[in-house]
Amino acid sequence: MFGLTPNFRKQNEITTRGNNIWDFSSVFEEFFREPFFQAGFMGGNPIKADIRENDKEYIVDAEIPGVNKEDIKLELMNDTLTISVEHKAETEEKSENYLRRERRVGSFSRSFYVPNVKNDTVTAKYNNGILSISLPKEEGKSKSNRIDIQ
Repeated sequence: MFGLTPNFRKQNEITTRGNNIWDFSSVFEEFFREPFFQAGFMGGNPIKADIRENDKEYIVDAEIPGVNKEDIKLELMNDTLTISVEHKAETEEKSENYLRRERRVGSFSRSFYVPNVKNDTVTAKYNNGILSISLPKEEGKSKSNRIDIQ
């Protein structure tokens, strides 16, 4: 819902409060520009994924830019693949006075239902911010069957 809110601010504009408290349109614009309403909050998900399926495997391509491979954890349990990321803050403190810091810090995860996967043959690669996961299917498991409605 909040992703549909237009962004009225330029990319590098510093947040300022107007002098006119009676200008209600700018009050609402500023309110919805707060970090609380940005992607990753209120239902937004920072992990965007494409999932493909063929007869032999599922292929998941997840976009996770700006993190180290060591910060990503994959888990496959009960036909559910979970991608978890714990993005740590840089510990180096500088004496610079920041007006704004917008680098992500924290943890987030995303889960996908992937039935009939051979757990011991799953592979994953992380390159240029894209996590590619290959989940081979177990052979002989039930396949979908089209049922005609009469």
